[in-house]
Amino acid sequence: MYSGGFYPFETPEERWAYWSRYIFINRYEPPPRPVYDRLRELVGDRDYFVLTTNVDHCFQRAGFDKRRLFYTQGDYGLWQCSLPCHRETYDNEAAVRRMWAEQRDMRVPPELVPRCPRCGRPMAMNLRADHTFVQDRGWYAAARRYEEFTQRHSGGAVLYLELGVGLNTPGIIKYNFWRRVLQNPRARYLCVGRDPVPVPREIQGRSLCLDADIGEALAG
Repeated sequence: MYSGGFYPFETPEERWAYWSRYIFINRYEPPPRPVYDRLRELVGDRDYFVLTTNVDHCFQRAGFDKRRLFYTQGDYGLWQCSLPCHRETYDNEAAVRRMWAEQRDMRVPPELVPRCPRCGRPMAMNLRADHTFVQDRGWYAAARRYEEFTQRHSGGAVLYLELGVGLNTPGIIKYNFWRRVLQNPRARYLCVGRDPVPVPREIQGRSLCLDADIGEALAG
C-alpha cells in the first residue's frame, strides 16, 4: 500500500479512489492485531508519553490519552492544502467514508475530489514527505507537551521503550532515546523489533535489545 501511494495516477478521481481506501483501512478500520491494546494494559496508570512516527492513530484508538501522544510525521486522518496556502489541517473521516462508499470502476465521483477551502487547489495528505508538510497548532502543542514530559523526567528513573523503529528516520526516536539515556544515569533503554541496531557502547550496560516480534514479546 505504501508503494502504491507514489503511483502516477492519471486523474484525481483515480488517485482519491486509491487513497480513500488506503486511509479507510489504515486509519478507520480496527487494527488487525491486539498489539496496541496489550501495550496499553502494560502501561497501566504509569506516567508515560508516546513519541511515534506512525500516522494511523492506533495508539489513540487503543485508549492512550491523546494529550500524551506526539505524532511527529502527520496523520492519515488529516488533509492539508497541497501548496500549502495556510497552516491548518482538516479532518477527513466523513469525506473518506463517502469516497469509499461511492467510488465505481476505481474512481470517485468528481465532486468528491477534495480541494482547499481557501485557494481551491487540490488537498493533500498531512504526511511529512517534503517541505510542504503542515505542522499545525495541534502538532506544536503536542511537541511542547513531549518536551515538558522529558524535562520533568530528565533525572529520574525512566524506561525509554522503542518498538519497531528502524533506520528510516532514526533521528526522531532512536538517536533521541540514546542521547537521553546517555545523559541520565538512572535511565534504561529497551528496544524490541526485527534486526535491532546495536546500541552505542556508552549505554550498553543500561540497554537491552530483543530481536523479536513485538506482539509476541508483549504477550510473553
